[in-house]
Parts: sequence; C-alpha cells; structure tokens
Amino acid sequence: MDFDLTREQEMIRREVRAFAEKEIAPVAADLDEGETFSSELTRKMGRIGLFGMFVSDDYDGQGLDYLAYIIAVEEIARVDGSQAATIAAGNSLGIGPIWYFGTEEQKRRLLPPLCRGDALWGFGLTEPGAGSDAGGSKTTAVKEGSHWILNGSKIFITNAACDLTLGVTVQAITGTRAGGKPEYTCFLVEKGMPGFQARPMKGKMMWRSSNTAELFFDGVRVPEQNILGQPGDGFHQMLQTLDGGRLSIGAMGLGGAVGAYEAAMRYAKNRVQFGQPISKFQAIAFKLADSATEIECARNLLYKACWLRDRHRPFAKEAAMAKLYCSELMGRVADHAVQIHGGYGLMKEYGVERFYRDHKLLEIGEGTSEVQRIVISRHIGC
Repeated sequence: MDFDLTREQEMIRREVRAFAEKEIAPVAADLDEGETFSSELTRKMGRIGLFGMFVSDDYDGQGLDYLAYIIAVEEIARVDGSQAATIAAGNSLGIGPIWYFGTEEQKRRLLPPLCRGDALWGFGLTEPGAGSDAGGSKTTAVKEGSHWILNGSKIFITNAACDLTLGVTVQAITGTRAGGKPEYTCFLVEKGMPGFQARPMKGKMMWRSSNTAELFFDGVRVPEQNILGQPGDGFHQMLQTLDGGRLSIGAMGLGGAVGAYEAAMRYAKNRVQFGQPISKFQAIAFKLADSATEIECARNLLYKACWLRDRHRPFAKEAAMAKLYCSELMGRVADHAVQIHGGYGLMKEYGVERFYRDHKLLEIGEGTSEVQRIVISRHIGC
C-alpha cells in the first residue's frame, strides 16, 4: 500500500495553501461579516486553476484526477468555508453534470467559461418542500413543440444568483413511470430566460460570503437542446452527481477541522495559565490529541474514496462514509477549538467561531447525516 501523494498532488497542496493564506485569509472575516460574495476573489481562484480541475483541457479544464481536486477544496476550507463552498459547488455540482452528461455542443458552449472561473453554474435540486426527500420535487416541465415549459421553485442553491452566474441545472418532473413513480429530467436553464428569477438569500448562520439563492420558474420556455442527457435520466444524474459532491463536502469537513485544530494548537501553546502554556495541561492536550487522531482517520477515509473513484471502482458507500465522518468531525474539532479558546473563542476576532458556525451545514447539505446513515446501512445489507 502506497500512501504517498504524487508530486503533482503535493504541489497543488502547497500552491493552494499559499494562495488561501495570502489572498483569502486577510479578507475572509470581513466578507463573512458583510455577507459579501466576492466575484474578484472567485476570478482569482479561477486564474490559479481551481475550477474544472477534473475536466479535460479540451474544454479549458485542468485534466487532473479527483483526489487533486479534493486536496484543493481541503486547503481552501482550512482557511474559509465560504470560498471552499464556491469551489466545491462550482466543480462538483455546477461543472460536473455538464461534463459527465452534457452533449458536445453543451460542453463546448458552457464549460470553458466555467472552467476558467469567469462564470458559475448552479445545481437546482432542493425545493421548499423537498430536501432529504428529493423524490418529493414539485417542479414540472411540460413539452410544447420544440420547448419545455418549466414551472416551480428551488431553494438553497449555491452560486445561482450572483453576477458570475451563467445558469443552473434544474431537475423537473416530466412524466410518470410504470408503477406510478415520477419521471425526472434535468434542464440547463440559462440566465436571462424569460420567467426565470434567482434571488440571493441573506441572513445565513454559515458560509455567509458564499452565494446562496432561491430560484423561481414561471412558464420558462427551455429549448429541447437544453435537456441534459436524455429525457427521464434526471434522477440518475442527480444521484451520481451527489456521490461526487459528497466527497467535496467531506473535503470541506476535513479542511475545516484542520483549520480549527491548528488555531486551537497555536492558542494553547501561547496562552499561559498557572505559570505554563495551557497545552501542557492534560485536559487540553487530550482534546488536541483526539482532534489530531480523528483528522488522520478522516483523511485516510476520504482519500480512499477518491482513490476508488479515480480507478473507476464503486465508491458510493465510501463517499457516504467520508461525507458523514468528515462533516461530523469538523463539528467535534471546532467545539474543542472554541472550548480551548475559552471566552475568546466566542469572539469573531479569533476566527474559531467561524469554523464552529460553518461546520453545521456540512451535516445538512448534500444529504443530511441521517440520510448518509441510511445510504451506508443499505450498502452494508441492513
């Protein structure tokens, strides 16, 4: 067994970490405080190749393996969850479905600006009444000549209502299958189509400088050539997209845990009480030891899932495990970090409170922790 990363993967870690510390760390707190999505910072992330990392260079992608992409997300999340969310959703949920299921025309037209970071694309699955129960979607599309008429709404959609947004992939009911189950089809809905509205959502507890949107479709006429793949393939496409997306959420959990752990370690070594650094007290040292151990476990689990994916082997079970473990791990490590900081951990000046807030969505987005346990239990034969 070889646990070494390739030279290219190590280089990506170093370069993305240096970028995050130089470009993101100085502005992260202010962007979070102002709930400000930064197009400038997003374009900078595009210029260093953080979009389209697993897409062929034929479409302006980087042509890297999935693990390299996951390492990049991890390193951004180590500094700021909001920017990591922009990268993770931009790649796994925005670019991914077009890359894996799109026609050649769709790829040629849409992927280059997305892979360069000049534009963003959303992933419209969640609805006000359909979260964990994705099969409860109410958005519909009805065929009318050479167009489909789309009606409904989506909510909590990342990257879908900013000045860089080019469009969104939308799952809609297009019929009924044998046995009475709905048939789903995915559509590429582009910005500016009449009847399509995207509204930014404010007042979030976490990822405050990530763009989150509510989407409305009122008689949107979508041309037939904007169907993603084949009619009726939508549910399968969404499930496959979520499998890959869970790995990026796992990377955000791992990276956030590392960031919180490192902050706690720095503070514990410098905070003196009773005549010595608090890192010397067993109660604190054990929290740090537990955090370091769990981070190592999480990294091995997540990287193994990526290794399976890169070798075109089944990875859905491992993706669910990695998403579950890494997202909940960040919560435990962030809790330790705040506790080690004491009262200062509750103040925005010290930053660990942002890790504490940001972790919660990881247990909800891309399938809740409860849904991951359902997925895992089915894979193990329960």
